[in-house]
Amino acid sequence: MTATVADARPAVAHPVSVARGYRFELVKLTSQWRIRLIVVACWIAPALFVAAVSQQTSLPVDTLFGRWMHATGWAGPLVILGFSGNWALPLLTSLVAGDVFASEDRLGTWRHLLVAVRSPQRIFVAKALASLTVIMLLMAGLAVSSAVGGLIAVGNQPLVGLDGHLLSSGNAAGNVLLAWVCAIAPTLALAAIGLLGSVALGRSPMGLLLPALVALAMQLAQMLPLPVAVRLALPGYAFTAWKGLFTSPGQLAPLLIGVLVSLVWAATATALAYLLFLRRDFTNLTSDGSGRRAITVGLVPLVGLLAVTIAILAAVTASATAGIQQAKVEAGVSTAFAHLYRVQTKELNRPDVTEAQLQASTACTKGDGKVDPVGPGNDWRCVVSWHLPDVAATGQAIYQLDITADGRFMADGDGPKEVNGFFLVRTPIGDAPNPLWQFDGNVDLLPTPKG
Repeated sequence: MTATVADARPAVAHPVSVARGYRFELVKLTSQWRIRLIVVACWIAPALFVAAVSQQTSLPVDTLFGRWMHATGWAGPLVILGFSGNWALPLLTSLVAGDVFASEDRLGTWRHLLVAVRSPQRIFVAKALASLTVIMLLMAGLAVSSAVGGLIAVGNQPLVGLDGHLLSSGNAAGNVLLAWVCAIAPTLALAAIGLLGSVALGRSPMGLLLPALVALAMQLAQMLPLPVAVRLALPGYAFTAWKGLFTSPGQLAPLLIGVLVSLVWAATATALAYLLFLRRDFTNLTSDGSGRRAITVGLVPLVGLLAVTIAILAAVTASATAGIQQAKVEAGVSTAFAHLYRVQTKELNRPDVTEAQLQASTACTKGDGKVDPVGPGNDWRCVVSWHLPDVAATGQAIYQLDITADGRFMADGDGPKEVNGFFLVRTPIGDAPNPLWQFDGNVDLLPTPKG
C-alpha cells in the first residue's frame, strides 16, 4: 500500500545542471561539420604556411617579424598572431559565438530546449561556456601549429626584437607564448560581442557578422591618427599592443591597458547579452526579441562604456595627441641601429663593438622639413651617426621611415651601400641577409616619464 501511494506522487522536474547543459551544448557545436573543419584547419594550416614561407626567398617583410622567418622558428607564430588578430579570430568568434543562440532561432528549438533544461539562466551559461571552449581550442591550434611549423622548418634560434636586440631562444619562446596569452583578452571581447549580437538580433545575419564587423571597424580606426586615449579605449588594441613585449625595456603600459579594456568589454557585453536573453519571450516562435530593447540594453551601454573609457584614459595617461614625436622616433631608430650594427659586425667577423662605443645618434625630419616632425606617415627621413673605436671619421647612414598610426615603423636603408645599401652582405661563409638594410621598430605612444 505504501509503495502504491509513493508511485502515485507526481514526479518533480528539476533543472538540468550547468555541467550537463555545457556538455550537451559542446556536443552540439562540435557535431557541426563546419566547426570540425575549422578545428582541423586551425591545427594544420598555420604549420604548413609557416614552414612553406620560411623556405622562400621572398618573405612577408610588410608583416611584423616577417623578415625574420628565415632566421628563427619563433617569428612564424608572431606573423600568424598578427594575421589572426586582424582577420582569423574575428571570423572565428563570429562563426562560433555569433551563432550559438541564433541557431536555435533558425531551427525553432527554443521551447524544446527550455522544457528539457527548465532554466534560461543555465542555458545561457552553458552556451557561453561551450562557445568559449571551442574558441579557445581554435586559438590554441593557431598558436601551437604555427610554432611547431616554424621550429621544424627553421629551428630554435634567437629572435631579433623590435629594437634590434637579440632574444635568446628561451626568452623568445616565453615572449611568444605571452603574446598569444595577451591576445585572449580581445578575443574574449569579440566573443562577448558575438554573444550579444546572437541574442539581440536572433536569426538575422547581422548577429553572425557582428564580431567581424566590429573588428573591421576597430582595424580601420587603428589606421587613423587618433589620440592615444581613443586608441587605447578600443577593445581590440591588445591585438597589436603585444609588440611591446619585444623591446628592451618592454613597452608594457599600453599592453596592460589594452588587456584590461578588453576584459571590461568582455564582461560588459556578456552581462548585457545575459539580461537580454532573460527578457526574451520564448512563447512567441516568431519573436527574436525587441529591436528597441537591443538598442537600449545592447548598443547604448557599449557606446557609453567607450566614452567613459576614453575620458578615464585621457585623464590618466595625459595623452591627447597621436603619441608619435620626433624625439621618440630618433631614440627608437638609434637603439635599433646600434643593436643591429653589432649583429652585422658579427656576421662580417669584424671586431666586436658595444652600443656605448658606437654612440649612435639620429636626426629625423618629416616632409623634407616642411611639416612638423610629429604623427604617422611615410615621409620621415632619418640620418644615423655613429663612431667606431680608434676611427676619427663619423659614420653616417640614411633611412627612409614609414611610421604607421599604431607606432610601428619600418626603416629602409638609403646608403651608404657598404652599410645598408644592399639586401645581402658578403660574409666569410657566403652571402647573408643584411640586418641593416631594412628593420622594424616601435614607438611607445604613451608619454615617457621625462614627458
